[in-house]
Amino acid sequence: MRPADELRRLVEAYLADLRLATDLGRLEAAVRYALEPGGKRIRPVLCLAVAEAAGGTVEDALPAAAAVELVHTFSLVHDDLPSLDDDAERRGRPSAHVAFGEGVALLAGDALLVEAFRLALSYDDVGIARELAEATLGMIGGQYLDITGADDDLVELDRLKTGRLFAAAVGLGLRAAAVPEDAQAPWRAFAEELGLLFQAVDDLLDGDGLAERLGADGARRLADEAAERARERLAEVPADTSVLEALVDDLAVRAS
Repeated sequence: MRPADELRRLVEAYLADLRLATDLGRLEAAVRYALEPGGKRIRPVLCLAVAEAAGGTVEDALPAAAAVELVHTFSLVHDDLPSLDDDAERRGRPSAHVAFGEGVALLAGDALLVEAFRLALSYDDVGIARELAEATLGMIGGQYLDITGADDDLVELDRLKTGRLFAAAVGLGLRAAAVPEDAQAPWRAFAEELGLLFQAVDDLLDGDGLAERLGADGARRLADEAAERARERLAEVPADTSVLEALVDDLAVRAS
């Protein structure tokens, strides 16, 4: 099993070499700007680690992993817009709409989303594109709950806005490895817990969301419980899940 750092380097190299649609013209600069290194790349790394642990190859899973990251990046570009979260900075530098203007950033986000599905449709298994589409719609539904203030159930909001793409990262890794549907349940249960863990940790570090609603101790307890359940789900998988366990441990340490 390749460690997470090696998988991350493979993702970065794949994204750097990714050939975008020629029709984008000078819009490609904004798309590349949004995709440049700086993020954790946890979703594509998760996809690759699942595919390899499930008996597939990293090479076969790379397009699916990149597709997940492109959808995530699309969501960040659009979330940062003044009409949504109105964030002027992303990953320590100006957000795409600050660097290129709102209209160009909007189009760059659109292009990222379409490019993601171009990658997903490169597989013979149309279920890969279908799973990515369903996850993207769930993520958008979660963002709607967020911006409209309809977030009485914060865990449900996070399950959609954050968790659905984590679930897709695992699901696409399983599909790239051709894991039968009847063998996927523990993997997918693990994905649900990892998504909750990630969001709880993220909110703890930012001091908002679950941390604001539950208090730091409550959010930390939620993260600890999600981490323990994630480990339990991995223990049910008849495979070497050491890299996935390390991802859980890394997030759990950040919550402590």
